[in-house]
Amino acid sequence: MGNVFCVFCGCVDQASIGVVEKWGRFQNLAQPGLHFFNPFAGECVAGILSTRINSLDVKIETKTKDNVFVQMICSIQYRVIKENADDAFYELQNPKEQIQAYVFDVVRAHVPRMTLDELFEQKGDVAKTVLEELEKVMGAYGYNIEHILMVDIIPDPAVRKAMNEINTAQRLQLASVYKGEAEKILLVKKAEADAEAKYLGGVGVAKQRQAITDGLRENILNFSHKVEGTSAKEVMDLIMITQYFDTIKDLGNSSKNTTVFIPHGPGHVRDISDQIRNGLMEANCAEVNSA
Repeated sequence: MGNVFCVFCGCVDQASIGVVEKWGRFQNLAQPGLHFFNPFAGECVAGILSTRINSLDVKIETKTKDNVFVQMICSIQYRVIKENADDAFYELQNPKEQIQAYVFDVVRAHVPRMTLDELFEQKGDVAKTVLEELEKVMGAYGYNIEHILMVDIIPDPAVRKAMNEINTAQRLQLASVYKGEAEKILLVKKAEADAEAKYLGGVGVAKQRQAITDGLRENILNFSHKVEGTSAKEVMDLIMITQYFDTIKDLGNSSKNTTVFIPHGPGHVRDISDQIRNGLMEANCAEVNSA
């Protein structure tokens, strides 16, 4: 239901306030409800103001400290102060244009002192600055500024694309660092594993040779004690011949298609034993001469 008026009476709607004049001069404010007027005394309702909260969206284009042009969308919520409704009615002809002009002035004076990153981080400070300025100015005209919200900050499309590319490059660089560290760790661990395997392999070979040496020595001693008339040299020759035939047997039983040519015969077996014995004797002589 809207405001209803006739010559002698009128009804002011809820959330509205009427401005009553007498002979063209402001007389009083009409609160919501039924009011009677005396037209013969020059009383009439000059106008009706809404006391509801109004919203005004202002789109501002400005430049930041790092020379980036941005568009800011500012939402201003304001209302008429009931007690000062006469000032709002008589002082300002177009309050929206007045509010918009002050918003432009404050934002364009404050934002150029901030970089684009600072603007995104401190947009609440910009809204607070605009609110303080508007409250001082619009309060004198009978308007109260309820809230100011910086709804959006829109940089130039080329700037947004460049910012996304910078962010992408930084993330790729960080990913490369992590990937390199992971590969480094894998290489180090692999090298450590190879070194440990070689060390353990060397220990195994050494133990194997030690076991072979101990076994041969034990066999030679047992055979010399049990069979009378045999010397350690003869027992060593017998063991070497036995190992020689075992090696030939293993080569023959191998499943790989490999051909190995070796001289074979009793004379060759003796030559092999003589070569080994001569090598050992030369080594012993070299040790004695060096001492």
